[in-house]
Amino acid sequence: MESQTYEQENQINQISQFEEDIPGVITPAKMSSTSSDDQNWQEWVDVVVDFLAKVPEQLGSFFSDYKQPLTTLGLIITAAITVYITLSVLDAIDHIPLLSSILELVGLGYSAWFVTRYLLKASTRQELFAEFDGLKQQVLGEKTHG
Repeated sequence: MESQTYEQENQINQISQFEEDIPGVITPAKMSSTSSDDQNWQEWVDVVVDFLAKVPEQLGSFFSDYKQPLTTLGLIITAAITVYITLSVLDAIDHIPLLSSILELVGLGYSAWFVTRYLLKASTRQELFAEFDGLKQQVLGEKTHG
């Protein structure tokens, strides 16, 4: 009895290798058609992997070649965003009742104080220019004449 079951299993295994669909029997996958599909797929994967492996090197060389223009472009974009945000904040403040009028009065008061403090007398104008020159030397550094 055992030999009959063993022979039947062998027959089913041999049949399953050649026939596609036998109910209740697991058939092996076809290797001929899937291997070409896998090979095509693997070629595409290899191309993509090679490209992605080169991306960091290409980006590094691009940024090292164009460091100055990229820095300038970044500063210009940052300045434009800063100006836009500043104008938006000032526009929002301008729409608050009484606040814009109060700020205008503060600005007029400070301007009047500055004129009376520094611009009316010649001695105070010289003091202002001396402070300005000192600030300019701190920012720009001292120039040597030679």
